[in-house]
Amino acid sequence: MSTAYENDQDRWNAVDGYVTELLVPADDALTAALAASEEAGLPPIAVAPNQGKLLHLLAVTQGARSILEIGTLGGYSTIWLARALPADGRLITLEYSPAHADVARANLAHAGLDTIAEVRTGAALDTLPKLEAEGAGPFDLVFIDADKVNNPHYVAWALKLTRPGSLIIVDNVVRGGKVATPHPDDPAITGTREMFDLIAREPRLDATAVQTVGTKGYDGLLIARVTE
Repeated sequence: MSTAYENDQDRWNAVDGYVTELLVPADDALTAALAASEEAGLPPIAVAPNQGKLLHLLAVTQGARSILEIGTLGGYSTIWLARALPADGRLITLEYSPAHADVARANLAHAGLDTIAEVRTGAALDTLPKLEAEGAGPFDLVFIDADKVNNPHYVAWALKLTRPGSLIIVDNVVRGGKVATPHPDDPAITGTREMFDLIAREPRLDATAVQTVGTKGYDGLLIARVTE
C-alpha cells in the first residue's frame, strides 16, 4: 500500500528516516553531539546522519590518514570523519565561531576523538595560510561546509593543501536549485557558481556534483579528485 504524503519534504523525511534506521544506527556520541549543539543554540544545519555516514565511507574508501574540514559547527560531521581515520591519523577542523568551537571540542572529547581531531578557531582564510606555512598537508580528504561566499577560495586552498589522489568534497552546492541561474542578490549562490567555474577550468581537478533531497531539504554535494 502506498503512503500519502502532504508534500515532497514529508516524503524525503520518510525515506531518510527509513534509510537511517536500517543503515545508520544511532550511538551515544553522535546523539550527544546533536543534543549539545541544540542546547548551545547552534543552528540545526549539521549534515544528516545518512550524509555523515557517506562522508565516513568516502574517507574509509579513500584510505585517508589526514583530513581537513572547513566549517566545524558542533563537530557532528567531524566525528563521522575522524572515526574513519586510523589511530595515528589526524584531522584538523576550522571553525570561525569560538563558541561553536568550544561545543565541538567537548563533543569530540565525549566521542574519544580529541587526540585525533583538532579544532582551530578563526576565519578560515586566515588559518589556511598558517597550515600551509607549518607544512600541515598534504591532506588525503578535504570537506568544505562553511560560508558559501568563500567557496572558490576554500577550494583553491584545498588544492594547495592536497596531493594527487586526494578528494575535495563541498556541501550545499545546489542551493535549492538556485545555483543553475545567476542570483546577483545572493552572495552564497554567487560564491558557489564561482566555485563551479573555478573547478570546471582547473585541469588538476576531476569533479562532479549530485543533487540531494532529504531531511535537509533540496541541495547537493560536489566531489572532486585531485589528478596531478
